[in-house]
Amino acid sequence: MKKLINHPESVVREELEGIALAHPDLVKVHFDPNFIYRADAPVQGKVAIVSGGGSGHEPMHGGFVGKGMLDAACPGAVFTSPTPDQMLEAAKTVHGGAGVLFIVKNYTGDVMNFEMAADLAMAEGIEVQSVIIDDDVAVENSLYTAGRRGVGTTVLAEKICGGAAEAGYSLSQLVDLCRKVNGWGRSMGMALTSCTVPHVGKPTFDLPEDQMEIGIGIHGEPGRTRLPLKTADEIVELLMQPILSDLPFKAGDEVLLFVNSMGGTPPIELYIVYRKAHQIAEQHGLKVVRNLIGPYITSLEMAGCSITLLKMDDELLRFWDAPVKTPALRWG
Repeated sequence: MKKLINHPESVVREELEGIALAHPDLVKVHFDPNFIYRADAPVQGKVAIVSGGGSGHEPMHGGFVGKGMLDAACPGAVFTSPTPDQMLEAAKTVHGGAGVLFIVKNYTGDVMNFEMAADLAMAEGIEVQSVIIDDDVAVENSLYTAGRRGVGTTVLAEKICGGAAEAGYSLSQLVDLCRKVNGWGRSMGMALTSCTVPHVGKPTFDLPEDQMEIGIGIHGEPGRTRLPLKTADEIVELLMQPILSDLPFKAGDEVLLFVNSMGGTPPIELYIVYRKAHQIAEQHGLKVVRNLIGPYITSLEMAGCSITLLKMDDELLRFWDAPVKTPALRWG
C-alpha cells in the first residue's frame, strides 16, 4: 500500500485539521465528536441542512459545507457511517431556529444513525426531517443497503436544497424539494480498479487488468456484472442504458448530466465519457441544459466513473444556478 498518510488511525483527524487550516473563511471543524460546519453558523431563520457518511468519498460531504449548500457534515471513519452523537451535535450547532434537514444516502448504518440523531434532536426541541437518497439503478439491494444505494444525486440534492434554504424555503418545502430531486435523479457507476482502505492495507477486491466491474458501489460493493475491458464509448452505453430505461425520463425533458470520477480517473477521460453520454442523451430526445464534471463523490483512489442524470425544471434550475461557496463547489 502506497498512500500519503502517517498512520491509518489518524487519517480522518489529520484530514479534518487540514480542511480547517485551508478554509477558515468558509468552515470550522469540531473534534470529538467530529463534524465540519459553516463558519457563520448558525444562520438565524434559515433551515439548516446536515449530511454525512463515511470518509473516503471526498469532497463529499465536508467539501460541500458553506453558503448555498450544507450547514454541516459528519465524517465517519473511512467507509464507515458517522455516529448519532456527531449528527446530534452538528444539528445543535447549526440550528438557526427554522429546523434541520438531514440528507441521508441509503446505506443501512447511515439511515439508522441519522434516525437516532433525529429522535435525540427532537427530544431537545429541534424539528428534524430526513430525506433518503436512493438513486443507483445498478442493483436493487447491496451489501450495505436495503434497496437502491445513494450515490451521485446526493451531490445535486445538497446543492439544490442548499440554494433553496438560502432563499428562505421552509423545512416542509425543502423536504418536498429534496424528494423531487431524488425521484428525478438516476445514477450508475463502474470501476477499472479497486481501492485500498488505509486501515485494511490491501485492495478491497481483486479486478484483473483486462476486466471491469459495471454497477460498482462507492464502497467497492459488487456491481451488476464483471466484463472484459471495453472502450470508453461502449462503457458509457452500458451505464446510460439502465439510467435511461428507468423512470422518469422522456423525450423533450431537460436534464443535468453529471460525470463523476471515482477518485483515480483524470479529467481527460471524464470528458471522453461526457462526450458520449451527452450524445446518447440527445439521441433519446433529452436536452442537456446543465452539467457537472469531476471528482465529487469518490471512492478513495478507485479508477472508474459514475454517470448521473437529473431531470430539471424551473425550480431545480433556479437553485442549481444559485450562488454557492464551499471548499469544493463555488460559483455565482
